[in-house]
Amino acid sequence: MKNQQTFFKIGMVLLGSIFLLLVACNSNKSKTDNAENNDGFTIQRGVNLSHWLSQDFGWEPKYTYIDEDDIRFIDSIGYDHVRIPIDEHELWDEDGNQIDIAFNYLLNCLDWCQKYGLKAIVDLHVIRSHHFNAVNEGGSNTLWDDTRAQDSFINLWVQLSEKLNKYPTNMVAYELLNEVVAPEHSDWNKLLNRAIATIREKEPNRFIVVGPNNWQIIEYLQFLELPENDKKIILSFHTYSPLAFTHYEAEWTPAGDFTGKVQYPGQVITDAEYFEHVDTTNTALVNAIADGRQNWNKQRFVDSFKQGLEYAQSKGLQLYCGEFGCLPTVDRNDRLQYYSDIIAALEENNIAWCNWEYKGDFGIYFFDREKQKSLLPDYEFIDILLGGR
Repeated sequence: MKNQQTFFKIGMVLLGSIFLLLVACNSNKSKTDNAENNDGFTIQRGVNLSHWLSQDFGWEPKYTYIDEDDIRFIDSIGYDHVRIPIDEHELWDEDGNQIDIAFNYLLNCLDWCQKYGLKAIVDLHVIRSHHFNAVNEGGSNTLWDDTRAQDSFINLWVQLSEKLNKYPTNMVAYELLNEVVAPEHSDWNKLLNRAIATIREKEPNRFIVVGPNNWQIIEYLQFLELPENDKKIILSFHTYSPLAFTHYEAEWTPAGDFTGKVQYPGQVITDAEYFEHVDTTNTALVNAIADGRQNWNKQRFVDSFKQGLEYAQSKGLQLYCGEFGCLPTVDRNDRLQYYSDIIAALEENNIAWCNWEYKGDFGIYFFDREKQKSLLPDYEFIDILLGGR
């Protein structure tokens, strides 16, 4: 009897060991699977957290403008990622010192994103040597002819990488520079390749978002010269076409000077409205609203994406529309139809997107233009953006 008990105990120990070994093997397999699954940065629908750590208009204090409740809400309505524009002067002082409180805002936001399962793209939006609108406003960018400015740009990414490399590569991606405006495509190609190489030294698996020269317009993707065999690059473009419609009454662009009627879909500005309300000697206005004299609908958006899609497919890279949007200054039904059409065109072509913006005059809230304040969420608009299709 005693021997039987001994054999029984030995058998149980062996069975227990086998069980633990199987658990360990499954655990290791799970970890391996997770490592493989976490290797990508998969996104579909996102929203820009604008006018917070970039282009801050002072609508409300930073600590209340974006907080954990905002990230919780963004997740709850169906977005899977946020794009976080940041400006150099918001995060670094003029002497190049990091502004701790601003970096804390950024890190807190990323922690909240991680908590709620949102991915994030950290977008270097404006730097002291480059602003995407400088040329239009009669200024200039020193980034392209000042080697010190270029070194400073690279150093910003060294510091950002040191701060952000703790976040998983399947959760946070880096966008090198927003809406580049360089004299020549080669100027941007040289700098972007230098920036990618610098980031790759420490973070070989980080996904990097890159847009083309000339305001990230999709037609210019073909002029990008990217590192060979780097599949952890996401190709980005922005579109606000037709500008006469999306920026109707926008005082910061010549398109906003058009005072006639606009419509969507169809010919945004009819010939009658054009010749009645446009001074054809005003070259800036004529150029800004040129595409508004054409017909726009869902198929037109599909056609406008074709060249960029072909380029992305030839490179085996993901295509991403990082900005698009329309002001609520146009007819509401026309505006909602614009969003319905452009999102359908993007999603039917497997193009991830990120609308401009969360809060602000393009935002998913009703916006009080006089008080410059976001009010209640616009759920009809949200349903157009994120509802089932």
